[in-house]
Amino acid sequence: MADTLLDDVGDLLSEAADQVVLPLFRKLDDDDVSEKAPGEVVTVADRRAEELISAGLRRLRPGSVVVGEEGVADDPALLGHLRDAGDVWLVDPVDGTANFAAGRRPFALMVALLTDGRPKAGWILDPLAGTLAAGLADEGTLLNGQPVGTADAVSSLGDIRGVAMTHFLPPEARDRVRAGGRRLGELLPGQHCAGREYLDILTGEQQFALFWRTLPWDHAPGSLLVRAAGGVARRFDGADYHPADDGRGLLVAANEQVWAQVHEALLSS
Repeated sequence: MADTLLDDVGDLLSEAADQVVLPLFRKLDDDDVSEKAPGEVVTVADRRAEELISAGLRRLRPGSVVVGEEGVADDPALLGHLRDAGDVWLVDPVDGTANFAAGRRPFALMVALLTDGRPKAGWILDPLAGTLAAGLADEGTLLNGQPVGTADAVSSLGDIRGVAMTHFLPPEARDRVRAGGRRLGELLPGQHCAGREYLDILTGEQQFALFWRTLPWDHAPGSLLVRAAGGVARRFDGADYHPADDGRGLLVAANEQVWAQVHEALLSS
């Protein structure tokens, strides 16, 4: 099964996109969208896609546990499984739900596999762009089936471009990041879809992404894929990111040099 796992989960995400998500894009009724928390919406597509993906993942790995974004909204105790022995899946059925609900792109479908508490594999599908990234922690990342690497990405400070999601940052950190962004080639406002930000690091569209909120389904897939391609994903204090950690703040970069330069520019006082 290990030999076909990347393809099997990729096919499952494509199935969920084709059967559930895309048919509802720009066709949602008012009753199809609700607020699950202040400022956070969920759609019927999120729930149906999570059901389809979860069932498929359990078939692929019998006895595995699924921790999905919508499942956690109903039962937060599911997060306690992220360091369990055995196989645990993290699922974001529609990343960028606010975009999706408003009829905007981008949005993505994402999955990560943790085995014995260690991130082992990740997948991100942007169905509108037709882009699928899949990778294994110790074996590299594929972008639409082709190996991709980030280690040789541009490293001159004036050429570095990337996103800083400043909305949730504490005010002092927000001001520091915005001021430091003038030292970089370009500081982008963000696309409200973490999956697309990670894909853009893999494609070379940008060299870093800075986040404050780090919900595990948003970042476990992409951080694994960037690392497997030669990049870096660390907390602001330099600690390696793990999806079970409760901390906030995450800087993801195409390579060590970019991480250090961006950290110095945006986060050092």
